[in-house]
Amino acid sequence: MKNKGAEYVWFDGQFVKWEKASVPIMTHSLHYGTAVFEGIRGYGTGNNLFIFRLEDHMKRLRRSASVYNFNSRATTKELCEATVALARKIAIKCSCYIRPLTFVGLHGIDLNVTRDSPTHTVIIIFPFDKYFKAEGIKACVSSWRRIHDGSLPPLAKAAGNYLNSVLATQECRRNGYDESIMLDTQGNVSEASGENIFLVRNNEISVPNLASSALEGITRETAIIIGRKLGYEVKERPIARTELYMSDELFLTGTAAEIVAVTHLDGRPICEGKEGPVTKDIREMYEKIVRGKVDEYMRWVTPVW
Repeated sequence: MKNKGAEYVWFDGQFVKWEKASVPIMTHSLHYGTAVFEGIRGYGTGNNLFIFRLEDHMKRLRRSASVYNFNSRATTKELCEATVALARKIAIKCSCYIRPLTFVGLHGIDLNVTRDSPTHTVIIIFPFDKYFKAEGIKACVSSWRRIHDGSLPPLAKAAGNYLNSVLATQECRRNGYDESIMLDTQGNVSEASGENIFLVRNNEISVPNLASSALEGITRETAIIIGRKLGYEVKERPIARTELYMSDELFLTGTAAEIVAVTHLDGRPICEGKEGPVTKDIREMYEKIVRGKVDEYMRWVTPVW
């Protein structure tokens, strides 16, 4: 987001003008990456806006903060209510991206962050449509390995973790690809730089397990549930790199990316260079669910209006 996205943001319980939402230069998270965040989607549907899995995202925000012993002041309920209130305040009805961020403020320069350290939470909403090309993307296996739980907890959605993803993204873009696939320290498939990855082979779906340094993605979980509901066998397991090249289909899942096919990997076509039937099934169901068109999953969407 390079420009002003809305008139207001929510900052520690108050609506603050976008241009006045600032922090001191000695903010701890600016120096050390001591922040956790979420990415949430809102989908415009005529006269309403549906926020997808809002409560689940806010619960994960607070869990991520707890891993680093941040004192997250607002409750999950308060964060959900604040998000809806902010969407109404800025009168947004088009599809949008929602970014909650909890960060350590003026703690000093030492690293002993505790629950007594000052923290802040901001919620930002701005218009947002497609992240990747709908027809699919070209990916490569990165030379950078995914962070390991023994060094930085991948299950916490922490700002500092994404320096790892920045390196992988820079590498793939330099080489003419849209996205990178990262391996864990054991050489098994982990995830893309900002998305989870799924593999389809012989009509069976596989996804790297959490021990492969994969984020416990909310869209990942959604795709697993949809896949099983559609009658596919879905397994969470270690996946060797070579299996990627032997797959019938590959697709990525994430809040920004939604569900998108990987049509080429390291210059090799996957599924003849197009979206496969399994990916299409899951993507089309996902697109209906997030817009409140499937009664069974209405519990996942929060209407704003």
